[in-house]
Amino acid sequence: MNLNLSLTPLISLIAGILILVMPKLLNIIVAIYLIVIGLVGLFGTGAFHLH
Repeated sequence: MNLNLSLTPLISLIAGILILVMPKLLNIIVAIYLIVIGLVGLFGTGAFHLH
């Protein structure tokens, strides 16, 4: 059984839930999300695949 976990949709889901629960965290969540996506884009996703 292969489990391929994509990082972007998982982060989006977590960020969306946190924003719904605590709207005051919107700026922090968006900033962290953009930083993480930027780092993944620069360094690739090789370390984030589960097989």
